[in-house]
Amino acid sequence: QVQLVESGGGSVQAGGSLRLSCTASRSIFNINYMGWYRQAPGKQRELVATFISGGRTNYADSVEGRFTISRDNAKSTVTLQMNNLKPEDTAVYYCNAKYIPPGARSMSAYWGQGTQVTVSS
Repeated sequence: QVQLVESGGGSVQAGGSLRLSCTASRSIFNINYMGWYRQAPGKQRELVATFISGGRTNYADSVEGRFTISRDNAKSTVTLQMNNLKPEDTAVYYCNAKYIPPGARSMSAYWGQGTQVTVSS
């Protein structure tokens, strides 16, 4: 298993920036699928940005060009740089990791506890 701890959330005005970090309890070197999701009040959890196989990245259309996901395998961290934030970016942001645990046959998903991001107009 892996534990994920997010940090860096907060409140900011529209047009501002925030940087979220996710630190894993174990090495993420062989965890291809790591990323960020968010959930706004009354809405379903949605993909924000994630690493997929081959080191490629996938972004939601709504954040493309404003958010950047990066990873530092040596520090077991995944970071989400969020620029030009909009009120509609307000949500709880969750770190996510998906991999096949040793001895398992299927992929398991792990989540952090979430960090609140609030963008005011």
